[in-house]
Amino acid sequence: QVQLVESGGGSVQAGGSLRLACAASGRTFSNYVLAWFRQAPGKEREFVAAISRSGGRTSYADSVKGRFPISRDNAKNTVYLQMNSLKPEDTAVYYCAARVGYALAVRQLEYDDWGQGTEVTVSS
Repeated sequence: QVQLVESGGGSVQAGGSLRLACAASGRTFSNYVLAWFRQAPGKEREFVAAISRSGGRTSYADSVKGRFPISRDNAKNTVYLQMNSLKPEDTAVYYCAARVGYALAVRQLEYDDWGQGTEVTVSS
């Protein structure tokens, strides 16, 4: 099991940027695929982005592709989500998730460990 703590959320105007970070502890960080999910008010949690154990492969939801690059620093046990050109529809609680293995899974049930979430609000 790995413990995950997100940070970096906040309020921003449309067109602005935020960088989310997720710090991990407890197990060997580089053994985990990491992902970001989000849950908007009244909606189901959805996949945002995932990154492979080495950082060499990434996967994105169509809604964020080209705007939200995901990266990781295995030396710092941290995964990042750089959110650019933010839109009001990006407003949500963003969660970091981890899974053992190699596949860049997009279904939340395939992830074993979750953070508590960090809230992002984008105003028009």
